[in-house]
Amino acid sequence: MEQKNIRNFAIVAHVDHGKSTLADRMLEITKTIAKDKLQEQFLDQNPISRERGITIKLAPVRMNHTLNTYNYTLNLIDTPGHIDFSYEVSRTLAACEGVVLLVDATQGIQAQTVAHFHSAKKLNLVMIPVVNKIDLPNAQTEIVIKEIEGLGFKKEEMIFISAKTGENVEEVLQAVVERIPSPKGDSEGPLRALIFDAVYDEYRGVVAYVRVVDGQVAANTSVQFFQNNVKNETTQVGIFTPYLQKTEQLTAGEIGYIITGIKDIRKVRVGDTIMETTALGQPFADYTIPKPMVFLGVYPRSTNDLVHLKESLVKLTLNDTSIAYTQEYSAYLGSGFRIGFLGLLHAEIVKQRLEQEFGLHLLFTMPHVLYQTTQDGRTLEPYMKLTIYTPVDYVGGIMTTCQKQKGNLCDMTYHDAYAVLVYDMPYSMFIRGLSSELKSVSSGFASIDYELIEYREADLVHLEMRINEVSIDVLSEFVYKDEAISKAREKALALKESLTRQQFRQIIQGVVGANIIAREEIPPFRKDVLQKMSGGDRSRKDKLLDKQKKGKSKMIQSARVVLPQEALFSLLEKK
Repeated sequence: MEQKNIRNFAIVAHVDHGKSTLADRMLEITKTIAKDKLQEQFLDQNPISRERGITIKLAPVRMNHTLNTYNYTLNLIDTPGHIDFSYEVSRTLAACEGVVLLVDATQGIQAQTVAHFHSAKKLNLVMIPVVNKIDLPNAQTEIVIKEIEGLGFKKEEMIFISAKTGENVEEVLQAVVERIPSPKGDSEGPLRALIFDAVYDEYRGVVAYVRVVDGQVAANTSVQFFQNNVKNETTQVGIFTPYLQKTEQLTAGEIGYIITGIKDIRKVRVGDTIMETTALGQPFADYTIPKPMVFLGVYPRSTNDLVHLKESLVKLTLNDTSIAYTQEYSAYLGSGFRIGFLGLLHAEIVKQRLEQEFGLHLLFTMPHVLYQTTQDGRTLEPYMKLTIYTPVDYVGGIMTTCQKQKGNLCDMTYHDAYAVLVYDMPYSMFIRGLSSELKSVSSGFASIDYELIEYREADLVHLEMRINEVSIDVLSEFVYKDEAISKAREKALALKESLTRQQFRQIIQGVVGANIIAREEIPPFRKDVLQKMSGGDRSRKDKLLDKQKKGKSKMIQSARVVLPQEALFSLLEKK
């Protein structure tokens, strides 16, 4: 296939705007997948993705399309829409020349629509604005047209479709061919292939998803992975149908896969450049890896699974390099890992993948953000610029919610039926349920985008939970000073309800510095030492009671408080 007949593009949109459904219609129209075998959201082969109804992984596929008697190869990459998976989109855009910017006619411009628009614009990609779901009775097409024009597009550039019924989807394919430029690589030059994704196969090793920019590659070619300086020989190359299909070679402009038999996942990095060992060229700039901002402790419920957990994390980080992890130890939970995620949904998906794909039974501790401490002892917390897109009817509720979450309103603009509010806010508000609260007060219509801006000084204190002077490390955390007492009381009461009575008294304390700010007590079982006494003077009874009291005091000093694992699990899983 000549480069002039190749088109590499992605479909990008806000979550639930119909990307996967549009991809289904394209697969059907181009006869890439037989109609009787085409399932809904066909490219979302991940069980978790299908279960949740959202795309969580990019998915490439090659389609053949004929227009005006010419045959074209269309390499489509379907992308996630949720903000937690925007890194998948950025990797995809680096492998394309254009995008289909999809907008829901019933919802209009949303947060991730704008975010993807700016990302594509920064890379000078050609964008085709497409309005979806025009068949629905609540479609507000004219309003959406004005919103898209606000991004700089003209009405005549827009295509109006129903991905569900297939109406006008042919026009989208035609626009892809006519508007998106063909690749411009040097097919005769030295090999340069960009790794935009990778998966691990138990039998074949690492499968690198690549965009060949220059040159060509076939099986039995000696190649080098530039960043790690790893050399190996290719065992197979091929394309996505969307299944892996072996081909003789991949040439400049094509998207496909390369297998070299490498079994050590650490030797292959997403963002790396593959080149021939005999003709090293200029490598591509590495991907900017986003910094994880939500951290959770992850512990196996069985200590025998620790090694398996580590191996599973290594495999996951192959195609999700935004995950960061370090080993840590808890006095109550044993050895585990502290893992950093891009958001709470990202954490939920990874947890589900670890449990379903790798058969692990895990406990995730309370989420927290990463604070910084200055040399003079001040504590800094990450702040974000939060952009909220909402129908105008919900502006009041949105502002009240953000004010409660320590937000500072920076800007507010109105665009016909919707408003855009910009806030400065601590990033920690995400782990306190900001997203769900905004969805609740806006009846599900508000959408958000954010970017980290800086670290600012925060009035935080370290809340430590103790039982009989023993610190419960997994329940201790940084909290805002003005909320410390209420948080401490809440945790102390939860511990009291979870612990069982012992032969000794259990004193639960919430401590900040040297101050006890919350206290609960579980009384001990008390044996009736006077039960066998039928008589006797008072001094004898007092002597027995005093002896019992001294025994209890000695026991509380020497006895170790046992916090049942199930009680601890239930406490953590409530958070």
